[in-house]
Amino acid sequence: MSNLLNLERVSKAYGVRPLLSDVSLGVGAGERIGIVGRNGDGKTTLLRVMTGEEQPDEGRVSRQRGLLVGYLQQSDDYSDTHTVREVVLGGRADHEWAADPVLREIVTVLLAGVELDRAVVGLSGGERRRCGLAGLLIGEHDLIVLDEPTNHLDVEAVAWLASHLASRSSALVVVTHDRWFLDAVCQQTWEVHDGVVDAYEGGYAAFVLAKAERQRQAAASEVRRQNLVRKELAWLRRGAPARTSKPKFRIDAANELIEDVPPPRDRLELQRFATQRLGKDVVDLEDVDLRRGVPGAGERVLLDHATWRLGPGDRVGIVGVNGAGKTSVLSLLSGELAPQHGRVRHGRTVVLRHLSQNVDVEDPEARVLATVESIRRVTRTVDGEVTASSLLERFGFTGDKLTARLGDLSGGERRRFQLLRLLLTEPNVLLLDEPTNDLDIETLNVLEDFLDGWPGTLVVVSHDRYFLERVTDSVWALLGDGQISMLPRGVDEYLERRSADVALSSAGAPSSAGAPSSAGAPSAAGSAPPPADGVARAKAGSAEERAARKTLARLDKQLERIAEQEAKLTAALVEHATDPERLTTLGTELSALLEEKEAVEMEWLEAAAVLE
Repeated sequence: MSNLLNLERVSKAYGVRPLLSDVSLGVGAGERIGIVGRNGDGKTTLLRVMTGEEQPDEGRVSRQRGLLVGYLQQSDDYSDTHTVREVVLGGRADHEWAADPVLREIVTVLLAGVELDRAVVGLSGGERRRCGLAGLLIGEHDLIVLDEPTNHLDVEAVAWLASHLASRSSALVVVTHDRWFLDAVCQQTWEVHDGVVDAYEGGYAAFVLAKAERQRQAAASEVRRQNLVRKELAWLRRGAPARTSKPKFRIDAANELIEDVPPPRDRLELQRFATQRLGKDVVDLEDVDLRRGVPGAGERVLLDHATWRLGPGDRVGIVGVNGAGKTSVLSLLSGELAPQHGRVRHGRTVVLRHLSQNVDVEDPEARVLATVESIRRVTRTVDGEVTASSLLERFGFTGDKLTARLGDLSGGERRRFQLLRLLLTEPNVLLLDEPTNDLDIETLNVLEDFLDGWPGTLVVVSHDRYFLERVTDSVWALLGDGQISMLPRGVDEYLERRSADVALSSAGAPSSAGAPSSAGAPSAAGSAPPPADGVARAKAGSAEERAARKTLARLDKQLERIAEQEAKLTAALVEHATDPERLTTLGTELSALLEEKEAVEMEWLEAAAVLE
């Protein structure tokens, strides 16, 4: 496979701080690569060097002749006099873009609620971001480069974007903190840290496993970091329902690492502690009506005689399309917003804190450590007491950052500081509105680890599916019917129900319950529809089933053999780390083995799909 783009011994620094040091890597045709790392470690700089937006201080960047690159940056340079139609569709009339199914889908999903003839000058940051993403996806590119594309997208749009990018033939390089998105889209993961870029095969789950294995082999001394990685692995194996379908060969290696790791949260212990602090009554919505907008002129009904009760220790996620009223529901729970009908009742012992999406600071001149210590020097969790300085360190505030002015903090640092301040006040009810915005994956791991030991009632609104599934125990949805509905199967059920609603709307049917069947349509007694993935399932006891089981048994043996060879080659790489010639030979053998492994795994998946 020829590379579309190569970096050869590239270095880049800002001031005295090197962000990239002697980095060599390449992007091949059709490859999908995710980039992770801490904020400020050089992820965006790497993208800018790759795309030619910035020149390296040293080294060379070579691109294939005629390479078409589409680059979505975190900010745009649209002229405020242009309309959405001009910047996204190049001025195409409605009949032109609507006649193209690909264009129609991109516009429908990403520009929902945005008028095409509206001037760019009046758009919110999120709307401008979606315009930029839509405009890029409409074009034809050999390489697509995206910097935080899931920001300002709801769960449904993130799922659509993952599916769309995975179906394109273009190569992809994406920086994102959305770990579900990384797993759904990426075939490789690059970690940027300390001036270097480490490459791993697979998405986020494979990256976590491979990183833990590298750390184990190197006998890394960072015990706390390893514990977080092991805890993350434990959740990947045991936690979200959506992950339990991972094939056996993907989780066998993880089982070895996590067999002695307890579940991330002791739910019974947390609930017991929460009940002691909260009592039985927490927050109740009783027969509530909530409307937003001007009566008679575009007023929207968000809740209609809705009743919802939060108990001690509940950990709840709320999902819904943009504009469904998720933020309004949090404001209703906190008391910042009053219902038009019904009441919101708080328990007598409730200490509630609300993290909004606003990242402004009250006093830009105040210092980080002094502000924190003025709130509380020690806070309590299930695991014991945690000092303010220890919390600051866990959330990435060390060295000069401890005495930094709040006004000088970056967006991500302000978000971390906001979270820290809320946690130090020892609330027993936390409402978090898009808490993952501007946070890197390492900080998200720290936050998740802290919440694992935090005893209280938690309500989270987030487009970050991974975070939502990681820290909550149940998912509720605003589906446009005026109620808050529980979804037993979580985000997967939400996406299925939304997809069904969209299909009904497109067909013009009011509902499946009373809709008359169309002429010539097969009756309900006809043949069953094929599975959603198009794979024919074998009947029990059939020749197809027996053949599939034999194939699986054969492939399992092949995978065991490959795993043994891979372990030997990996050990040899460590043993001959100082012998360049031997390393080259071993690397070639390992690459060939991994290609064979990938082919066998694909065959295994196809055989397993017949038996599901």
